[in-house]
Amino acid sequence: MKKILATAAAAALAALTACSVSVPAQEAPSPAPTQPQPSTARTSGSAGGSAGTPSSSPANGTKAACELFNSLVESYAAAPPSDSEAYEDIYLRAEEAKETVSGDLRGLFASLSLLAIDHSGVAGSGGRPAQESQDAVRDAVFANAGTCTDAGVTLRL
Repeated sequence: MKKILATAAAAALAALTACSVSVPAQEAPSPAPTQPQPSTARTSGSAGGSAGTPSSSPANGTKAACELFNSLVESYAAAPPSDSEAYEDIYLRAEEAKETVSGDLRGLFASLSLLAIDHSGVAGSGGRPAQESQDAVRDAVFANAGTCTDAGVTLRL
């Protein structure tokens, strides 16, 4: 089991390393949807979740993703230090969430899943996750702080 966890942690770290965090790239697409927003907002509001999802995804999706990240961080902090299953559950939830977002927000969930699986691997021995895993979450939070703040959510560590 430790080999599986170590392999998953290494793969997640490699994925995080490959993710380039760039806040200006997130801001560049924002002006385009902002101009046609009055007519699009009314259309997406009447369309509901199916047709309105692509046009409403950047604003509503960002807020929901940031709130979900905060919720997962709270679950991580509340998990007993020796409960590897709790950390594995957080890992799975972060991986699922990572698949529902795009751009830099993926880094939030990728880093948290890495930290959770890393902590799961050392939970039985009372160890702590690697500093690199903790740093990855911190870096992802700082990189996405502006995006989430613009959506009305303050990220927590």
